[in-house]
Amino acid sequence: MIEKAVSDYCRRSGVERIDLKLFMFDMDGVLFNSMPNHARAWTLTMADFGKVFDEKDIYLHEGRTVYDTVRLFLGPDFSKERCREIYELKCRHFDSLPKVQMMPGAIDVVRAVRSAGKDAIVVTGSGQQKMLSHIDKYYPGLFTTASMVSSDDVVKGKPDPEPYLMGLKKSGNLLPTNAIVIENAPLGVKAGHDAGCFVIAANTGPLPDSMLFEAGADLVYPSMPALAQSIGDILSYIL
Repeated sequence: MIEKAVSDYCRRSGVERIDLKLFMFDMDGVLFNSMPNHARAWTLTMADFGKVFDEKDIYLHEGRTVYDTVRLFLGPDFSKERCREIYELKCRHFDSLPKVQMMPGAIDVVRAVRSAGKDAIVVTGSGQQKMLSHIDKYYPGLFTTASMVSSDDVVKGKPDPEPYLMGLKKSGNLLPTNAIVIENAPLGVKAGHDAGCFVIAANTGPLPDSMLFEAGADLVYPSMPALAQSIGDILSYIL
């Protein structure tokens, strides 16, 4: 499975091999088991405006910037200031929910990457400072936080490739074939794929694997622990 995925990617990218230097990790649903809370908080926020959403709808749009999310759900005419106010309401709902935990298996993946001598950064559509501050707390010394990409760093959020292209730029103007993206959601997978990177998806949400493959994932694992069990084989094959 790994060999075929890498071979297909290299053929598609016109390179002989992945010259791996960097891993770019999504945050929500990859590093932290935070998506159930995000889905619930957005659902509560939309209810405040008389909108009814299935929480699965939130997973379908996971990764968008706050501005894109609000305008998608409530209408295109909301100003950035009004979007930010609504996002603050969403954050209050989020903070009222049970404490978010680290995603099982995630730290094992990151440690394996760093032990192999590869850099690691976070590329997220979130602008929620409380969650962003958790990176150093729960993953101390494992990420190059100066190169982190959040919603404040881009004009276009996922599924546009800009966040991952920005990650490559901030990490030293790397090429897409120098990086692997770790994602969990279709829009994030599409962003990484369209940026030209090899994309590994860990399906930590309620959507079928087929949606991740259709979005452009090169490999799909059923969980972060499953990816943790395979990351050594992935690194060994590529390196």
